[in-house]
Amino acid sequence: MSEVEAYSRNKLIDYLNLPPLDIEICDVTLRDGEQTPGVVFTRDEKVALATELDNVGVDIIEAGFPVVSSAEKNIVKEIANMGLNAKTCCLSRSVIGDVETAVDCDVDFISIFIAMSELHLKYKYHKSYEEMFASAMSAIEYAKEHGVGVRFAAEDGTRTDVEVLKEAFIAAEDYKVDYVSIADTIGILNPSTTHYLVSEIKKVVHTPICIHCHNDLGLATANTLAAAEAGAKQLHTTVNAIGERAGNASLEELIVALRVQYGIARYDTTRLVKLSKMVNEFSGIRPAVNKAIVGENAFSHESGIHVCAILEEPRTYELFSPEMVGGIRHLIVGKHTGTKALRGIVKSMGYELEREQLCMLLDKIKNCTEAKKGIPPSRLDEMIRDICRF
Repeated sequence: MSEVEAYSRNKLIDYLNLPPLDIEICDVTLRDGEQTPGVVFTRDEKVALATELDNVGVDIIEAGFPVVSSAEKNIVKEIANMGLNAKTCCLSRSVIGDVETAVDCDVDFISIFIAMSELHLKYKYHKSYEEMFASAMSAIEYAKEHGVGVRFAAEDGTRTDVEVLKEAFIAAEDYKVDYVSIADTIGILNPSTTHYLVSEIKKVVHTPICIHCHNDLGLATANTLAAAEAGAKQLHTTVNAIGERAGNASLEELIVALRVQYGIARYDTTRLVKLSKMVNEFSGIRPAVNKAIVGENAFSHESGIHVCAILEEPRTYELFSPEMVGGIRHLIVGKHTGTKALRGIVKSMGYELEREQLCMLLDKIKNCTEAKKGIPPSRLDEMIRDICRF
């Protein structure tokens, strides 16, 4: 029995009898992740991250926004020529100059974006929809003429009239775009509205659909999964969910959810904690301790009832093993630790204590001011040795 089978898929998903998901992951950490306030990746850091994303098995890596600077362009071009298994792409405004720069980067495709919501047309572009759409089609045509794939992305697509979105995507198909992309730029969606929107677009568009979710309401990963269920092909993510404001859909959360709930096991989940730590180091942004998959407490247990069960069978309180994502289980000794759980923890450390010694140790733990944060293994070892000396 495989690990995924051992932990079993979500029973509700099985009950709904959903069709297998036909998806690919486009990670945008090197571009959208770098738009996090205060975050700038060096050339070496971008190369290292691209390599590790490729090792995980990410299908597409968005390497950057080449028109930003000559240095950015050079890095994008270098990543595109690294010989990765992943395809590469980069971002471009609907401006011929941007596309010229992007074409020169040797990427597999260019994401050409335009906002078509009334809000952006009025306050950002100060132009009509017709003017902006014509500009976008000219940029797409230029890219296609130069042999580069194109993703036509609707920025603020989730506040754009659905009929306008349909019309624009249908028209873009005449220009042979390879993808159409819906960007939830301000994170306004929820799973129900995401499913509805993607389903509506899929009724009239035959080109693969991409979904790009932001996390302003904390729903980016859930919305991305809902989009996949509705038929979206390309799912956008960032490592540790970094990105503008509240960030993007989390790569690690998405990959593990795809494996545990949908049976998609082609990504190397064992490298996720390592990748998370790299982004933490390079960005200076540490994930919350309770962050799913990669947070410090993701596999930490303190409650005596939980610890006792974990010592006998980890699946009692873990949906999947820490080893599956390259993590480590932590059994925390603290305020909520009971005698039985403590005995198991002490035994796992190589000690056998008499009941009286165990009670003494538990009293020390309960009275220790450090217990507010849990007793670290090194301190617990000292406490056990002190008791053993009596």
